[in-house]
Amino acid sequence: MTEAVLRLEGVTKRFGTVVAADSVDIEIGREFFSLLGPSGSGKTTMLRIIAGLEVPDLGNVRIEGRDVTRQPPYRRGVGMVFQDFLLFPHKTVAENIVFPLRMQGVPPAGRAEALGWITDLVHLKGLEGRFPHQLSGGQKQRVALARGLVSRPKLLLLDEPLANLDRELRKEMEVEIRRFQLELKIPFVYVTHNQEEALTMSDRMAIMRDGRILQVGGKLDLYHHPDLAFVAGFLGAPNVFEGKVTGLADGLAIIDWQGYPLQARAKGGLAVGQRAVCFVKSEKIELFAGTGQGRVDGVLRDAIFKGQYADYLVHLAGAREVTVSGPPRAELFAPGRPVSLSWSAEDGDAFPAGG
Repeated sequence: MTEAVLRLEGVTKRFGTVVAADSVDIEIGREFFSLLGPSGSGKTTMLRIIAGLEVPDLGNVRIEGRDVTRQPPYRRGVGMVFQDFLLFPHKTVAENIVFPLRMQGVPPAGRAEALGWITDLVHLKGLEGRFPHQLSGGQKQRVALARGLVSRPKLLLLDEPLANLDRELRKEMEVEIRRFQLELKIPFVYVTHNQEEALTMSDRMAIMRDGRILQVGGKLDLYHHPDLAFVAGFLGAPNVFEGKVTGLADGLAIIDWQGYPLQARAKGGLAVGQRAVCFVKSEKIELFAGTGQGRVDGVLRDAIFKGQYADYLVHLAGAREVTVSGPPRAELFAPGRPVSLSWSAEDGDAFPAGG
């Protein structure tokens, strides 16, 4: 991580009996940083505290070393983009974009100069005179982003800004928003419950739950090396196997599942005799036509073609169904045929059950 631009130090916020932020400590540099978690985890509250729209009960917010905890939003040098675009319907694209500059008292010449560079950055040249009702969803999103960036903020906060766009437009805007951050080299702090968005755009991520930061790190590290069962289950929609730990050696656990000795990385202080849950991501499992020694046997229930890859739904013992993702293979597009599965022990993560 580069030198921190934003620091949250022991930030705590309660709403009655609900703890929305629980002693949160984060440092964010000139990077794309995502706060990722399920609904109600405290992500938006954290963003509002950074923006100055909420004041924490405890802790401090520092931007470029300056304590802004109790300063109003307009004195923080922070831009913000909301889920609902919140464009003024009676103002043109140009007027919507430069509105923050008008509020700051920037003279017309300065506003015109800023409008020029920002419309070029977000590909809105030629649309300055249109009104919001004359724009597509993607164009409206670009106007909202331009308005958040036009005053060259110290950092930009984004609260699920793609939630109201269709899938194809979301994918396009993911690439564009990432490009904006790389060109401007300021921190983007992005709130979402959509892991695909976070994994596409982020340099680093924090996984939140019940107001707490569970794990912070690079996106590849969190995806491939989760520290907690919740993180392992939340990222990548993995397959889950539960059984008893029958052995531990060299950092690996052997788990008895339906008579099969599954191996995975042992985490969370596992002990022999304890029940464990084992997480294995679908793309880490190898699928074989037919049964085989040392593999988990099953029956192919369906194969879902998705272009460059396919999702194979496999029925295992005990009415357990798993998903295997891999290259499309003609011989496996045959529901009802016997198949078998295997994966490397290093590709599974085992934690105490119920943790």
